[in-house]
Amino acid sequence: MTTAQKPSTMDPVAEEEARPVPEERTTEPLTEYVHRVTRRVRAFDRRHPLLWDLHLAGFWVTAALIDDVGEGWRNVTRAPDTPGWLILTLSLGLSVPLLWRRTHPRSVLLAIAPSALVNAWTGAVLQAALLQLLVVFHIALRRPPRNLWWATAVVIVPVAVAAVRHPRGSADQDIVPVLMSIAVAIAIGITVRTRRNYTEALEDRARRLEIERDQQARLSAAAERARIAREMHDIIGHNLSVITGLADGGRYAATKSPDRAAQALTAISTTSRQALTELRRLLDVLREEESEAPQAPELTPQPTLTDLDHLIEGVRAAGLPVHTSIKGTPTITPGRQLTIYRVIQEALTNTLKHAGPTATSHINLSYDDTGAATVAVTDTGRGGPEPHGTAGRGLPGMRERTALYGGTLEAGPRPHPEQGWRVHLHLPEETPQ
Repeated sequence: MTTAQKPSTMDPVAEEEARPVPEERTTEPLTEYVHRVTRRVRAFDRRHPLLWDLHLAGFWVTAALIDDVGEGWRNVTRAPDTPGWLILTLSLGLSVPLLWRRTHPRSVLLAIAPSALVNAWTGAVLQAALLQLLVVFHIALRRPPRNLWWATAVVIVPVAVAAVRHPRGSADQDIVPVLMSIAVAIAIGITVRTRRNYTEALEDRARRLEIERDQQARLSAAAERARIAREMHDIIGHNLSVITGLADGGRYAATKSPDRAAQALTAISTTSRQALTELRRLLDVLREEESEAPQAPELTPQPTLTDLDHLIEGVRAAGLPVHTSIKGTPTITPGRQLTIYRVIQEALTNTLKHAGPTATSHINLSYDDTGAATVAVTDTGRGGPEPHGTAGRGLPGMRERTALYGGTLEAGPRPHPEQGWRVHLHLPEETPQ
């Protein structure tokens, strides 16, 4: 009799969190120690390559001389009557050139070849001839693969000569083991070379990623500074223009209508506080260090189209008559609403600053059901050949905001015979992501 398994009622997310997390695999102490020692040895070798070459070449020269002096070569020789001076010469000829094996491996192999050929011809068959495999390894490690063909031939020819002149058995017993040894030396050299190239590629990629990361950070910082500069220009420029208009109106009304002057002062106070609030919110982004007991920041949303009425009322209070015409219902994202708001704010600010005391402004907004929007802000001021805000960041800031959403912005004098200025903004339908 079997018992049916009860289905799990645990939430999948909770079930996933409840599973045991495998421990992070760490490097074994011995492996880390070996890696550390290897890095130190390689670093020392890069700083002092000649010292390492002298040690290795000296080791093999010493081994060859010990084989000569101790007459160990007689255990493998095929010509015991070979003169001692020839054995010494061959031992040095097969080992001393190893000093240059890393810098000139092909030349070293060719320099050893005569000694190896004499060694095989005379039948001395010194074991120092196997040092050619070390040179073949360095050719596979440091030179193009096409060099391996002739290098193999240079090594195998003396072996074939010894097999013919002083046979000890079948030729296969002399040639095949040497061929296998050459293949192993080449395989090791190619493996080390591949590993080294892979490591260098990883290091180069890491360096390039670091450079790209730093460049991206600088670009992001520059974009953020530009965004903050645009916001500060819009906030300060608009509010100061409104405050200037209110102050001028209050000064003129102070002697004739004290009540109007008091209203102007109240509007100046309100506008100033609003500007200070927006500046504090914006400058909080620039703080690099936090206090020991950070306070919760005051979160204020960015202006949207619902704030246009408050903006227009402030401009009217500063003395600029503004007429609005709206067609359609806005169905656009907050980012596009902020763009429209800032463009209208900049256009009204420029009208306050440049159009003159008798100017009026007209705002025409048109919204499509597809999400497209068109805004036209015109005034009846003096106009002129130079666009409003050309000397500052006004017009470039409006163009940058518009470009973010693939829109178009036109700013310039109204066509003759009309006077004044015209700013035309069009934001196309937003493409679904």
